[in-house]
Amino acid sequence: MKKTIKINDNDNVIIALEPLHQGDKIISEPVTQHQITALQTIPSGHKIAIKPIAQGENIVKYGFPIGHATQAIQVGEHVHTHNVKTNLGKFHEYQYQPVTGQISTQFGDKEVNLYRRNNNDVGIRNELWIIPTVSCVNGIAEQIRKQFLTDISQDLLQKPSNFDGVYLLSHPYGCSQLGSDHQTTKTILQDMVKHPNAGGVLVIGLGCENNQLNTFKESLGEYDGERVRFIVAQEVENEIKQGINYLHDIYQIMKSDQRLPGKLSELKFGLECGGSDGLSGITANPLLGKFSDYIITHGGTSVLTEVPEMFGAETILMSHCINEQIFDKTVNMINNFKRYFISYNQPIYENPSPGNKAGGITTLEDKSLGCTQKAGNSTVMDVLDYGDRLQKTGLNLLSSPGNDAVATGALAAAGCHMVLFSTGRGTPYGGVVPTVKIATNSALAQKKTHWIDFDAGQLVNGITMDKLLEQFIDLIVQIVNGKQTCNEINHFKDLSIFKNGVTE
Repeated sequence: MKKTIKINDNDNVIIALEPLHQGDKIISEPVTQHQITALQTIPSGHKIAIKPIAQGENIVKYGFPIGHATQAIQVGEHVHTHNVKTNLGKFHEYQYQPVTGQISTQFGDKEVNLYRRNNNDVGIRNELWIIPTVSCVNGIAEQIRKQFLTDISQDLLQKPSNFDGVYLLSHPYGCSQLGSDHQTTKTILQDMVKHPNAGGVLVIGLGCENNQLNTFKESLGEYDGERVRFIVAQEVENEIKQGINYLHDIYQIMKSDQRLPGKLSELKFGLECGGSDGLSGITANPLLGKFSDYIITHGGTSVLTEVPEMFGAETILMSHCINEQIFDKTVNMINNFKRYFISYNQPIYENPSPGNKAGGITTLEDKSLGCTQKAGNSTVMDVLDYGDRLQKTGLNLLSSPGNDAVATGALAAAGCHMVLFSTGRGTPYGGVVPTVKIATNSALAQKKTHWIDFDAGQLVNGITMDKLLEQFIDLIVQIVNGKQTCNEINHFKDLSIFKNGVTE
């Protein structure tokens, strides 16, 4: 295994692929066999200077500046937060400068088996969801779920292939919320009611909350009245019994659902990362970019979110916008999130996560240039507000914070069937849709086999990107066809909703 990697010919740093000790000899330029000496201990994923860098000079990684040196840096020296600062300021005057490019793939579209819904949408799971409109009924909803599972326990012993379980989408909201916070809660829950991975839904309200069930239904839009049922707990004598009866009614319909032939390109994939390290932009994120381009080549859809993790690399995404209208929407998405930070007196360009820093991420540009590689080279077709549902195939951008759970929920609400989640630090959580964890390094994949679904760290251990992508596509096909992700095996299905605090 190589000890280091240089990502771009123009870089003045290389990345340690394994921990290096002071005095270790490193070949920084394989062609010329140019050798340097590590001047300090360098953790895996961290940067090492391969040229003298003057105070104020840019640190270049991925071929782009990721900040500037706050002091002179010698060849072989550790380059990180102690001697680097971001170049980013508050706002920029963006210009639409489109970059035309073509994407292609050597891999064909894959046949999969899907649930086809009455509205012509498709699902990859056939789950029965219980959705409270307010946190006050979370306990009631759980009682209903448990009793119903007891009722159908004999059925479940047969392990039916066309029924994937009963899940409660609990949350802490739905009452004492005003303005945009109230609307956001309602919108996200309505999106979940109509998600195609749910073969049936029971919506439970209390009766006195802000998120009233009658107005919830009025603005819900079209839904299947046989598969979506509603209860207001204060209006019925025994809400537990009523809820169980409704679940039985829905379950009888779902039992006849069968997977039918389809194509992988019919699906929508969310792209996300969390707990990054120095290999994120070298292994897992480029892999997801290749997968995104692959699925889009065949007419599919991918969605990139976590807006703060676009800061510093947003101009790359803007250059991929299909037209000036989508460029303007991208600019607004970026600037609106900057205003959000400013409104709470928060620094816009802080690299806030201790885990990111420990993994070798120095500045927000460093993280963003790695994160945005998940979008590949495809054209940006649309930009969605938080809570919006997908309208266009191809690459979409979605407004959402960098919080892992909130971003996953936003992707599910947009209509993504699955979230592809790269991580260099590891995380056990999962969203309401299958959440595929892709390790950026093999050590994490081997240590956390009960968290991690795929090892992208193989890329620095000799495997080619094409072979890795082929393996990854095969895994995604298996998951679409019913193979459980680690989060599903662990029964981790969290729903988090963005709470802005704005009441206008």
